[in-house]
Amino acid sequence: MPKLLRLSESLILDHFVQAPQLRNLQETIARSEKSIYLKGVNGSSLSFIATQLFKDLSRPFLFLMNDKEEAAYLLNDLELLVKDMPVLFYPGSYRRPYELDEIDNANVLQRAEVLNRIQNNSKPYILVSYPDALFEKVVSKKDLKRATLKLRAGKAQSLDKLNETLFEFEFKRVDFVTDPGEFSLRGGILDIFSFSHDEPYRIEFFGDEIESIRTFDIESQLSIKKVNSIEVIPNVADKFREESRISFFEFLDPNTLLWFHNLDLTKDKLDGLFKKATDVFGKIESPLAHMSPDQLFLQGSGLINDLRSFTSIYLTIPTTEPELVGAEVNELRFETSPQPVFNKNFELLIDNLRANHKQGLANIICCSSQQQADRLHDIFDEIVAEVPYK
Repeated sequence: MPKLLRLSESLILDHFVQAPQLRNLQETIARSEKSIYLKGVNGSSLSFIATQLFKDLSRPFLFLMNDKEEAAYLLNDLELLVKDMPVLFYPGSYRRPYELDEIDNANVLQRAEVLNRIQNNSKPYILVSYPDALFEKVVSKKDLKRATLKLRAGKAQSLDKLNETLFEFEFKRVDFVTDPGEFSLRGGILDIFSFSHDEPYRIEFFGDEIESIRTFDIESQLSIKKVNSIEVIPNVADKFREESRISFFEFLDPNTLLWFHNLDLTKDKLDGLFKKATDVFGKIESPLAHMSPDQLFLQGSGLINDLRSFTSIYLTIPTTEPELVGAEVNELRFETSPQPVFNKNFELLIDNLRANHKQGLANIICCSSQQQADRLHDIFDEIVAEVPYK
């Protein structure tokens, strides 16, 4: 991260650390209150609040944004701010209901990686998602564990048995692996692309013993990193096509703190997606058996039932399900306001900075490079002698 951006980030975080609202929020969560409403959280202030709270609480977070674009913006913020802890994106598989060919392998890989992370639960993590991703139900933890192949360097492993297992997992044997769900076998070298990792593995055998395991680059075929153990997971969306499914919330750690940008909108989107799936299901003429929509997908009512087991933080107070927040709403106010739009009008920007300064506010401008900062200084100097900002 550029030096100037680190400095700006530190200055802003210092303000949030000192904010009494953050301490109040920590105390409210510690009292095991089930529903909390944060009022006046705008722009990237959510990212700074969440970053500090995540460091202090050491528990999983799940952010449910209104759509994929909002989720991507938040993900970008959190990846910059959260250090040495996983920030994961949970996308939809882009599969249209009952059209199994309409699938994106990269998204299936990300979903499997998230499920594997939750299954192992080695340390706290942050998940960012949106309604379309939650709409698809997932395999149970028991089924995922059954379909997880664990391999470790130095351990005995029959190569023939491993070959059979990969076919059972519906992996495709190819000359050179390029996509998740593929493997190749050349002598005592096995290349395999698991759905739980974004790089393929190269496993070298000495007889029936695993000698080494490395990740490698698909294009150059060069090794990237040596690892001691791996977990190989198939495409859980296809492998368990006939198995029972559960909602993503049932798969989560019960200690997960949920953040909703707008619960009402999320519920409505799930209901809209479910109606479309039901319409498609009613028109299927294939002789093949298909699981019903309620077995495969999550409805709005299912979401509301699932939420009762979690502590939830709302950025917009729910109106369609008032019993979720109860008669006494745990409301905490953060006095932030949206960033004004200046459209490159530096006179307007300067007026805004001066007005903030008169109100006792500290102006902090984040720059991604020294060149950008110097250019900003030069523009201000050309227009006016002094501008109050850091």
